[in-house]
Amino acid sequence: MSKLLPIIIIFTGETFAILSEIIGAKAFGINNNAFLKTFIRVIPIMLLGSILLVAGYMLGLKNFKNIWIVSVVSFTSILIAEPITNYTITRQLPTKGALIGLIFGVLGFIAALFL
Repeated sequence: MSKLLPIIIIFTGETFAILSEIIGAKAFGINNNAFLKTFIRVIPIMLLGSILLVAGYMLGLKNFKNIWIVSVVSFTSILIAEPITNYTITRQLPTKGALIGLIFGVLGFIAALFL
């Protein structure tokens, strides 16, 4: 359980951080809301994500004794949460180039872990 907790906290923190980025980008870039109003609206979500990330990194390093394991948890969280959040919030599918980039990113991640 001591190793599962930082993984859950980091995944949740990354998801909140990504959520704030996507909500802000959609509100300003697609819905044409005012920049400052949108920016202020997403700050609490980003703060919560940042707090969770710092706590997750602290607990992760304490429990795993290796920052690289903690970094892999963070990268994996982004790799999972970002595409799901992107589609859920914007309802946009990746372009062909973006999809190829995502696939190569996943392949690079797998290569880094297993080769």
